[in-house]
Amino acid sequence: MGSQLKLNEQGGYRYLQGIAPYSSGVIAVSGREIVHVTLDKPVHWRQGLFAARQHLEQQGLEHYCLCGVELRCPEPHSMGGFIDFNKQYQTLLEEWDMLVEGENPVARTNVAPVVSPPRDTLLYGFSHTKPSEFEQSTFVVAGGGELPHRELSDQHIVKFGETSEAAMLDKARCVVDIMRTRLKRLEANEGLLSSVDVYCAHPVHDILRDVIIPGIPEAARVGIQWSYAQPPIQNIEFEMDLRGVRREIVISGQV
Repeated sequence: MGSQLKLNEQGGYRYLQGIAPYSSGVIAVSGREIVHVTLDKPVHWRQGLFAARQHLEQQGLEHYCLCGVELRCPEPHSMGGFIDFNKQYQTLLEEWDMLVEGENPVARTNVAPVVSPPRDTLLYGFSHTKPSEFEQSTFVVAGGGELPHRELSDQHIVKFGETSEAAMLDKARCVVDIMRTRLKRLEANEGLLSSVDVYCAHPVHDILRDVIIPGIPEAARVGIQWSYAQPPIQNIEFEMDLRGVRREIVISGQV
């Protein structure tokens, strides 16, 4: 995992290199902070991104300030289907001139709700930077499952095809290691953690007690939000994301 921390000067944040369709995380530069936004009702991802852009413009911010995206998809994709969706998503960001030296700096989480899944991929929430006098650096760590390599390939999935209690613990250890590595490479202050999110369709009590809290001790302070959802790729069973922000708001997703 040779990811590097790079500057998105127009957006007011630094980003951790990920894969083509998204970065592994973002952290605000000095004089900026990251705000997390949830839509009151998720909408189609394309409409939602236009709503996010409109919201930024209404705040007097450029669309380059968009630094994180949260999606909800109908069901886990095949590896090929996930790559196909990413091409559509990437194309829109390219049209908006969001890329930095050909790389997508925007972090992303994309998961599939088990109960009442949507018919199409929806935008659930997003994050953006804004001017601020807050002295500490706020951040978002992108969603990650038990796929410890940047290459999207089934052969790299930890305990591929296994969902026993022991296998799930191994998968969770892998994901917690990924989260910790991203925090370190972002140079993020774990003490600022404000949200620890788990996405899994399997029992998580032992994972919370034996893996997450020992690996990310601040999770005991902020609590852990478990979404009954699957990661976006078939055969990946456990996903997490993190953020450390001061401001959480809710807006309408209607343009």
